[in-house]
Parts: sequence; structure tokens; C-alpha cells
Amino acid sequence: MAKGLAYGLLAAGALALAACGPIPVDQAEAQCRDMLRPVSGEAKIGVNQDRAVYDIDMKLQVSTMMGGDPSNAYNRCVYNKSGQFPTRPYYSR
Repeated sequence: MAKGLAYGLLAAGALALAACGPIPVDQAEAQCRDMLRPVSGEAKIGVNQDRAVYDIDMKLQVSTMMGGDPSNAYNRCVYNKSGQFPTRPYYSR
């Protein structure tokens, strides 16, 4: 019984480690490109006495909030996920 439990735990551990393994480079590029895509939105703030509504357009880029060049962040992201460098540079996409 103890052997069966030990083998079961070993198999579960192997499956957990396999899930953490590297992914194909093209899949990593797609995930990292989506992560670094600019996030945009619109906000409307207040109404004055003339019933005018003021609009504010905002555009945030995740990579600039993290600091540094988006291309470097993309390269690091792809390498961390796949173990390989990107096949195409960030700015060519």
C-alpha cells in the first residue's frame, strides 16, 4: 500500500513538473505580444453647469509601466517561457 502511494505521489509530481516546462517559441511569442500590447480606454469625468461632459482618453502600455524598452521585455518574456529567443523582433510585429 505504501509503495502504491509513493508511486502515485511520484507520478503526480512528474505531471506537475511537466506542466511547468517550456512551451513552443511561437506560442511564447504570441503570449508575450499579447501581454505587452497597449491597453487603452476612455473615461468621462464630471458635468459642468453648461451640461458639458469632459472626455479623457488614456492609453497605457504595460511595458512602459514596468520600465525599460518593450523589445527587451518581449525578449525576456519569450526566453523565460520557451527557453529560446524570439524568431522575429518585437518591433517587426
